[in-house]
Amino acid sequence: MKKLLSMLLALSLAMVSFAGCSQNQGTQSSSGADTGSSETSQTESESTDSNTEAGDDSLQKIKDKGELILGLDDSFPPMGFRDTDNNIVGYDIDLAKEVAKRMGVKLVITPVDWDYKETELNDGNVDCIWNGMSVDDERKEKMNLSEPYMENRQVVVVLSDSGINTLADLAGKSVILQAGSTAVGALDSKEDVKSTLKEVTEVPNNVQAMMELGQGTGDAVVMDEVVARYYISKSDNPDQFKILDEVLSEEVYAIGFRKADQALRDEVQKILGEMKADGTLKEITETWFGSDISIVPDNE
Repeated sequence: MKKLLSMLLALSLAMVSFAGCSQNQGTQSSSGADTGSSETSQTESESTDSNTEAGDDSLQKIKDKGELILGLDDSFPPMGFRDTDNNIVGYDIDLAKEVAKRMGVKLVITPVDWDYKETELNDGNVDCIWNGMSVDDERKEKMNLSEPYMENRQVVVVLSDSGINTLADLAGKSVILQAGSTAVGALDSKEDVKSTLKEVTEVPNNVQAMMELGQGTGDAVVMDEVVARYYISKSDNPDQFKILDEVLSEEVYAIGFRKADQALRDEVQKILGEMKADGTLKEITETWFGSDISIVPDNE
């Protein structure tokens, strides 16, 4: 337990140190490879020309500036987080690095305030939001989303000795969740559960939420199952935590782009399909999760 709390505290302190650095030292770059074969370049050129003629130069702008800027919450393991050397790593980072490499551009990783991710995107500070972002109606309206690439559920994490075994047992308890996350909407959708709670506290990130659960500040955390299982797996004693069998909602993850950036969105989607076809997606997914749980659709 101490090891987990130490890890979470370190991540939290690192996050605070780098908060608001989306335009300077909070940005991390990863160089892309060369542009690949002439056949690939010709296909990309034809795709770019077609979209440019339609008035959408979003892909060409990325190629011209030579970089793809990815916005993320850098405390969201295993999708995107800081390691012990303060480098931003994660499953989504590995996927994005490969996509940028195949596009022939550099990947630039920029932490953003998750509660203002749409603003960062629409203001042009980042080119995409790629960080285990669950799909909901509001995000569909505000962003141009990729096809889903992974399934997820909103679950409740408690301490094993808490006596909480069902959603009904949360009555009179304190629940913690991340502001701006779909955990908020998931809990709101369960009014029969939410109405019985003692209080609901929103915090900046899941690192703080899990820290407070471990310290007894709250009784439960609502969060992504993928993230919850990663946290628990890193504990000295995973049996100290448990995830309730009942879930609040089922979701899928997608990548968010600006509404007008259809050409860029389609290129990233196409490359993900190619990564699935050649086995790269499976390899990356198995590295992080032990099996291929990705749901990227085949290219048509």
